[in-house]
Amino acid sequence: MTQADFDVLILGAGSGGYACALRASQLGLTVGLVEKGKLGGTCLHVGCIPTKALLHAAEVADSARDSEQFGVRATLDGVDMAGVNSYKDGVVSRLFKGLTGLISSRGITVIEGEGRVTGDRQVTVGDRVVTGKHLVLASGSYAKSLPGLDIDGERVITSEHALRLEQVPASVIVLGGGVIGCEFASVWKSFGAEVTIIEALPRLVAAEDEASSKALERAFRKRKIAFRTGTPFQSVTTTEDGVAVTVESADGEQSVIEAELLLVAVGRGPSTSGLGYEEIGVAMDRGFVLADERCRTNVEGVYAVGDIVPGLQLAHRGFQQGIFVAEDIAGLDPTPIDELGIPRVTYSHPEIASVGLAETAAAEKYGADGIETLTYDLGGNGKSQILKTQGFVKLIRQKDGPVVGVHLVGDRVGELIGEAQLIYSWEAHAEDVAPLVHAHPTQNEALGEAHLALAGKPLHAHS
Repeated sequence: MTQADFDVLILGAGSGGYACALRASQLGLTVGLVEKGKLGGTCLHVGCIPTKALLHAAEVADSARDSEQFGVRATLDGVDMAGVNSYKDGVVSRLFKGLTGLISSRGITVIEGEGRVTGDRQVTVGDRVVTGKHLVLASGSYAKSLPGLDIDGERVITSEHALRLEQVPASVIVLGGGVIGCEFASVWKSFGAEVTIIEALPRLVAAEDEASSKALERAFRKRKIAFRTGTPFQSVTTTEDGVAVTVESADGEQSVIEAELLLVAVGRGPSTSGLGYEEIGVAMDRGFVLADERCRTNVEGVYAVGDIVPGLQLAHRGFQQGIFVAEDIAGLDPTPIDELGIPRVTYSHPEIASVGLAETAAAEKYGADGIETLTYDLGGNGKSQILKTQGFVKLIRQKDGPVVGVHLVGDRVGELIGEAQLIYSWEAHAEDVAPLVHAHPTQNEALGEAHLALAGKPLHAHS
């Protein structure tokens, strides 16, 4: 291809697509950005941002309900979902306005409409055909369901429907005990609903370290959030008052659980169907686009980023991949992204955050005798006591070597994952972190104390 409309043509303006567009423009490349919906994609409009706004509203509700333990007399008169939605939508609107202005100011050409790849680095949008010297596939993901499970948007809903509810349901069954399921379960319990989580795997948030899963399960029991793990879903029927869900126990016995709503939170699938990827020869696997560590597909000049690429479906992963691709196209030879160095956070109450290897994965990689672990209880952390949160910092290191995994449980620990990421990514030893000064009183001190203990000089830590 000797001529093209753009240096970089991007299909999809979610976290990966718009980050690629902004960085490419910054590097002096001409950019075309195709988007059928709104700039910002799933994360901004029906994912990360609105769900975290709901979670903050839930935290406020809990604070009002439990205020007497802090010596403050307050009452929770109820949750006004119209007000909650107004607050949530206001956050989204302001961020969307800012992003729109940013894209416009960078000279990026936004092509509105549903795009489809129709040739060599060529995308057709309506009756318009645009080409790029490089094509970046960033078409995102959708909320999945299970075979035979029909989403009606009223009784049986996805997370996108859940964000638009106009009232708090009296009772909810959450199908799926992963990040999305646990976050919505946490929100609805704080808002006053009765919640039951159904999970086919042996534990909640099964992708996390087992200790983190157990801690979350203990906290959910204390909050009276019911959950059934190792319990496959069988079927659902609608009733006069809601839904009746049939599940199967570990011993093969079936039982029925009833509630007002069923939230289907069984993960997200890649939005690639019908977009012409396979027709131009892009290698695929179960709908995902296969790409190497440099985000290159098997087709010359075609890259893929974000949720359509196998791996963690996280906005910040797609964002960083988008930046990487722009720099790669510009000839800057950026360093490939370490997937294990991508921080992971579940924003439930309490939060779970992690980076690097879980204990079982570390033992598989280095051998059970080749690793050391240390768990520092937040009971020894002053700020956590002030916040009345429980949890821990768990460190995993290669014996006499660097820290290869950091796992955190407790309210607000997601804010600590930045330092944890640096510790992992810079291959720090406990002895490197122990001398660093952590402000007092902060939860951040817990990371410092954990590394002091791992370095053999525990202070506020019990053996």
